[in-house]
Amino acid sequence: MSDQVKVRRALLSVSDKTGLIEFARTLASHGVELLSTGGTAAALKGAGLTVKDVSEFTGFPEMMDGRLKTLHPKVHGGLLAIRGDAGHDAAAKAHGIEAIDLLVANLYPFEATVAAGSAYNHCVENIDIGGPAMIRAAAKNHAAVTVVVAPDDYARVIAEMAGTLGATTLGLRTALAAKAYARTAAYDAAISTWFAGELGETAPAWRTFGATLAQELRYGENPHQSAAFYRTTERRAGVATAVQHQGKELSYNNLNDTDAAFELVAEFDADTPAVAIIKHANPCGVATNTSLKAAYMAALRCDSVSAFGGIIALNRTIDATAAEEITKVFTEVVIAPDATAEAKAIFATKKNLRLLTTGGLSDRRAGGLTVRSVAGGLLVQSRDNGIVDAADLKVVTRRQPTPEELADLLFAFKVAKHVKSNAIVYAKDGATVGIGAGQMSRIDSARIAAWKAAEAAKAAGLAPSLAKGAVVASDAFFPFADGLLAAVEAGAVAVIQPGGSLRDDEVIKAADAHGIAMVFTGMRHFRH
Repeated sequence: MSDQVKVRRALLSVSDKTGLIEFARTLASHGVELLSTGGTAAALKGAGLTVKDVSEFTGFPEMMDGRLKTLHPKVHGGLLAIRGDAGHDAAAKAHGIEAIDLLVANLYPFEATVAAGSAYNHCVENIDIGGPAMIRAAAKNHAAVTVVVAPDDYARVIAEMAGTLGATTLGLRTALAAKAYARTAAYDAAISTWFAGELGETAPAWRTFGATLAQELRYGENPHQSAAFYRTTERRAGVATAVQHQGKELSYNNLNDTDAAFELVAEFDADTPAVAIIKHANPCGVATNTSLKAAYMAALRCDSVSAFGGIIALNRTIDATAAEEITKVFTEVVIAPDATAEAKAIFATKKNLRLLTTGGLSDRRAGGLTVRSVAGGLLVQSRDNGIVDAADLKVVTRRQPTPEELADLLFAFKVAKHVKSNAIVYAKDGATVGIGAGQMSRIDSARIAAWKAAEAAKAAGLAPSLAKGAVVASDAFFPFADGLLAAVEAGAVAVIQPGGSLRDDEVIKAADAHGIAMVFTGMRHFRH
């Protein structure tokens, strides 16, 4: 197998014409014959380049609105023929098949068409057939053929041809072939996922996922683990859409925690300022208030110790007063839809702080999938986009919650949705005052949350606990009355929980015995 192969003939057929003309001119300067199709050929000819239409090369016209143009033996034979193989050479000579040494092809913009919300038939028309077929053929024969599927690889090919008198090396051809197969795999994944959605299939027989490398990461959760960040075709505001304005490269843990923070704060509409402070993917403080500064200070009060080195998410444009307050505590990442110029200047004084702006909030009601790996497989589920409103609540105790308690109950349940199970959240006046997360028993989470509320009161110079007069949310039902009694002991006056335990009557009876209000949501929010 020869290492260097001189490029004598190239076929260019692209949807994305970025950098095309410059690349084609470079090929022509090396004496490469250019073949092309349709709009690509028109663009090249318009730039003054000499181009042979594929229809002239094959002796067969394009037809059926361009659906049939490159699916021809002269094209695929030119790509697939093994150079130097006697049988292949004889077949090529007998049928007038000329070798194609370089294929430049990127695909119809199916992903972008779907993302734009186009009609079904328009999406189908943007499924490329000839492009993937040629790409796969060229990649298979990378011993002799160079395949380029993305404009950002033009420079690599130009540089190599400049140093080899118009040839490419096996190393480059192999790397580009691997990239080509990854591209067609991701393309087919996007198509199959779209079809599953159109058909309403929640568990198709084959599930594929496609993503594009956004960033190689220094390491994963720990330094001995490799990691990378990929973007999918899902159009959802968050870490994947964010612009980083300052600070060092984000780590795997930064990205994971920042996503958790922004997904939580997106539970609150932008007309009500909201702030979430996250540490290790769990909230250590969340609040709404009349301003971002006030919301941040209320969120910080919940657990100022854990907030050190945390992630802060805000649900609206950050102003200077909020930025001034945030920079008083060491923070790893701040993420929000936007930030004023004044706020950016304030953050810029903290060189280790990363500021991200997303351009909007994610839609908490939108669908989508979450994926988790297990040994030998994947767990795939729909995103938890369940929303509980006041109309969904069922009061199960003799005492009704007051309007103020009801508002805090709904707030606390929104937060509990984003706390690792078992989750208990105390809240008062639109702010968390104690959070218990990720415990093996609900009673332990209730006790930890109560302890956190007492510690927060001590830190704020208040007594005896911020849980006094607060409401409490549980992400799932209380299996026994002990968890509820722990909340009562801490000072809670109202409870929100899904209900559904075999001992619901026992829990309701305990609530009535202590004169607290309790509402059932009928919806749980386990988060593992």
